[in-house]
Amino acid sequence: MVEITDSLACLFTGEVEERDGDHVVVVPSSEIEHETVAHDETYRVALIKRDGGGEAAASTESRTDASANRDVAGNGTGGSRARSTPDEAAGPPVSEGDVREVTIETLGDKGDGIAKIERGYVVIVPDSEPGDEPTVEITSVRENVSFAEVVEE
Repeated sequence: MVEITDSLACLFTGEVEERDGDHVVVVPSSEIEHETVAHDETYRVALIKRDGGGEAAASTESRTDASANRDVAGNGTGGSRARSTPDEAAGPPVSEGDVREVTIETLGDKGDGIAKIERGYVVIVPDSEPGDEPTVEITSVRENVSFAEVVEE
C-alpha cells in the first residue's frame, strides 16, 4: 500500500497551466478553507504523472503570495481564484465501509492503483492495475485521500 506520512498537507488532482509565461497549479479553494494549506506558507509539492507509470514526474517547492489573494501554487503572481461549491466544502465524498465501483487510472510509487471519484478525490487500491474497474470497500478515509480493498474484480 502507498505510504502517506502524517506531514501530507493535502492531495488533489490538478493541471499545470500556463499563465503569462509561468506555469502554475491551481490549489482548490477547499484546501484553503479547510486550512490544510495557507497563502503565507511554503510547501514541497510532488507532481505525479497521471498516465504512464505513475512515478513522481517532478518535485519542486513553491510559495503562494499572501497579498495576491489567489489559490495558486507556483510563483504566486497570478491566475484566477479557484472556485468551490458547497458540496466541496462538505468533506470526503466517502465513508469507511462504503462500497464503490472505481476505475484505476494510474499506479502510485509503491505500485498501488489510484482511482479518482467525485471532485477528484483519490482512492488508493492495492493489487490493481490501470484500466481495472473493481468494486472496492473503503477501509480508511482522510480529508483528501482514502484507502480501499477490492471486494469484486
